[in-house]
Amino acid sequence: MALTRAQMDAKIDEHFGFEANDNVDGVLATLSPDVVHDIVGWPTGPTRGPDAARPFYVSLFADLQDGKVRTLKRLYGENFLVDESEWSGTAPGRPFGLEGKGRPLKFRLLHIVEFAPTGDIRRENVWLDLAAIQRQLPQV
Repeated sequence: MALTRAQMDAKIDEHFGFEANDNVDGVLATLSPDVVHDIVGWPTGPTRGPDAARPFYVSLFADLQDGKVRTLKRLYGENFLVDESEWSGTAPGRPFGLEGKGRPLKFRLLHIVEFAPTGDIRRENVWLDLAAIQRQLPQV
């Protein structure tokens, strides 16, 4: 059974809300047990299952703070959506291997999210604008 746009929006907005509050357990609760979690370029490559996704979120929440996600555009298909967003906040840690030094940061993200029939996230692919991050966090 296909999910409605409203159902998909509700789940991805819930997911982003947990991320904004650095709530690892909340984020993981939005994922299906068989989730494929793929942050393109992340050293581990795609992971399978919520427990395997946990280290990414622990690292992310240590490296970035006060994050806000602003949705720019969404495209929908049967049980999937493509979300173009902008993240803004601060970088106190080492996001994506770069010294943040508490500097402000803003970059675009592209999520491709597939949903299980239950409404949970079954696959999450994320691309981020690393060039924009590198420009804002120059290493001297």
